[in-house]
Amino acid sequence: MTNWRIRDFQPSDLDGFLRLWEQYIAQVDIPVYALNEVIASTRADTAVVAVIGEEVVGVTVARAAHDQAWIVFFAVDAKLQRRGISRAMLAAIEQRLASTGISQMSILVPDEIENIVSLSRAGFADQRHLRYFERTIPIRQEEILLLRELGGRMLGRDRWDAIGGMTTEKDLLERRLILPLANPSTAEQFGVVPPRAIVLFGPPGTGKTTFAKAVASRLEWPFVEVFPSRLAASPKGLAGELREAFERIDDLDHAVVFIDEVEEIASRRGGEPPSPTQAVTNELLKVIPNFREKPGRLLICATNFIRALDPAFLRHGRFDYVIPIGLPDEGARHAIWQMFIPPTIRENLDIEPLVQATDGFSPADIEYAARSASQVAFERALANGHSAEDPAPTIGTTEGPSVDDYLSAISQTRATVSAEVAREFEEDIEALARI
Repeated sequence: MTNWRIRDFQPSDLDGFLRLWEQYIAQVDIPVYALNEVIASTRADTAVVAVIGEEVVGVTVARAAHDQAWIVFFAVDAKLQRRGISRAMLAAIEQRLASTGISQMSILVPDEIENIVSLSRAGFADQRHLRYFERTIPIRQEEILLLRELGGRMLGRDRWDAIGGMTTEKDLLERRLILPLANPSTAEQFGVVPPRAIVLFGPPGTGKTTFAKAVASRLEWPFVEVFPSRLAASPKGLAGELREAFERIDDLDHAVVFIDEVEEIASRRGGEPPSPTQAVTNELLKVIPNFREKPGRLLICATNFIRALDPAFLRHGRFDYVIPIGLPDEGARHAIWQMFIPPTIRENLDIEPLVQATDGFSPADIEYAARSASQVAFERALANGHSAEDPAPTIGTTEGPSVDDYLSAISQTRATVSAEVAREFEEDIEALARI
């Protein structure tokens, strides 16, 4: 029998490791750990090799995490299996890790690997009740600093589901935007070109910004909001800063870029003298085609006054869709009220009268009415003998606002969107929407 021995991994063993790696990946569709991860662990974590002379015939690499160790790579030359090399390497790894406080060792084995007898013989139990789940972090480490410089961020994954009601708008955005962008290969098979830029339009306070953030959340792409007012303060001027901002965004693998109140920098050109924003509009019209060339990008522009936009801004080739976002429907109003009613009374309060009474209200209008009712109830509780200095006053039978409090607040709240604005919005849908 050929003699072999176990020793610590050395940098000169890399060629032998790569030869065993090639044998390993020939057996599996997808390795549990990527090659670069395993190589990094040979340098930073614990690794041993089995050698015959100076030839590497086996490698085992482990990574410690608290009191548990994970075997990230484990292979023996196909010609030398079933000779005890595997068990010897596992024992050597265990001996080295035991002194560091490790109390458990685990290994994930791809389904295609059949030779697992050595693991059983080494004392590893097959935990058949376990399944392996994996998640890829949606942003590279080197992108984080750039994102911070741009004022962007990764949003929580719950924003899409948090939008209650608005099923028509959500369904449209899901089908037109999210599905093609999240499944580009399948979209290509069917001849679908994922959108690169859209416009959201509607009356003030209808949730256009909320939808933009929800789309970024749903895609798990960084959200970068471009603020023209901040760019205007630069010595380079608004047009120059706008161009530079988009050039820096280009270094992100994925991004949802949002410009709110875009009419401020894309208003109708012309007139004598020319509008002060004409140069900025020209720059934006140049930036958009360049932005569209690279996949993994979505520009969302929002406007309250779509009629004020330059006609060239909305033409085909720049924006794929022009989508109306109206006032919250009944389901959305119900969800919004749920957000602002105190938890202590939410289950016992009949919300339906409030939902019906706020037809035509924007989300901001509902929030204002809810806050007003809470303030009235709070002041009433204190006036009934509770000390303002009491850190936890007992409200007695009045635990919070009543339905009458809310209805009274609603009656005193002026809706942001007037009947005239609502009528113009319907006209804009007919004339300008592109869905």
